[in-house]
This record gives sequence, structure tokens and C-alpha cells, in this order.
Amino acid sequence: MSEDRMIKIEEVTSVEAPPKARVEDVETAPEKLERKRDYLEGFLAAKPAAAEPGAVGGDLYEAVVNALKDIFDPEIPVNIYDLGLIYNVEIDEGHVMVTMTLTTPHCPVAESMPAEVELRVGAVPGVGDAEVNLVWDPPWSPQNMSDEARLELGML
Repeated sequence: MSEDRMIKIEEVTSVEAPPKARVEDVETAPEKLERKRDYLEGFLAAKPAAAEPGAVGGDLYEAVVNALKDIFDPEIPVNIYDLGLIYNVEIDEGHVMVTMTLTTPHCPVAESMPAEVELRVGAVPGVGDAEVNLVWDPPWSPQNMSDEARLELGML
């Protein structure tokens, strides 16, 4: 057998003990509490950056989403936003572009639903004009629904 493949056995008689913690290195409870208090005060004092009105989380965006949540599918007792029919909402200087789909291309409201979305979104204060882009790709599926919609339909 070659030397590089030999197993070497080493006998250990003692092991050096690990260093013990020193008392001066330990932070006292009042110091630790004061550090946490400072952090919390700083965190609470920080104000979130104001969102642009048309950006996600902005006032105009939220108003448009709330308008979409007021439109219900006539066959399913769930609003079109929670149903997952709304794919995107873009707002650019008062112009709103809603990209949406329907549950099927043969949906009975295929002609009227996009027009209703356009009217409702256009009526939101701050919206100059609204446009609806009806798409079929990707096709709608029940996985698009929010948990609230699934709960409402007894799917959870």
C-alpha cells in the first residue's frame, strides 16, 4: 500500500479549554434595553416615502382599484379584481390603461364588460381618460383568484 493511502492514527492526551467569557464583555440589561429603545424610536420616527398618486400604493391607483372592485361578474358573485380578471393597471398623468381578460372568450358579457370597466375607471376623480385592453393570453384560470374570492366561492 502506498504511503499517501495509509491511515494515520494520532493519540490525543489533552485538549486546550476554550476561552471563558469575560465579565466586561457582557452587556448589562439596562444597556441592552436602551439600545432597543433607541432603535424602536428611530424606526417609528421614520416616515414612509410618499407614493406617486398613480403608482402602486398611491391614492389614484387605490381609487382605480376600488372602482374595479365595485364591478361584479354577473354569473359569479365576486368582483372582477378579486376574480383575477384584471392583469394590470397603469397610470400615466391621469391616463389609465387597464389590461384585463374574461373567464372565457364566449362570456356573455364579453361586449359590455370592457365598456363598463372603462366607464367606471373613467369616473374616478383624477382620471383624465381610461382605456381597456382586453387580452386572452394568458388565459384566465381559477388560480388567478384572490383568497377572498376563493373563500366566497367555497373553494378554500
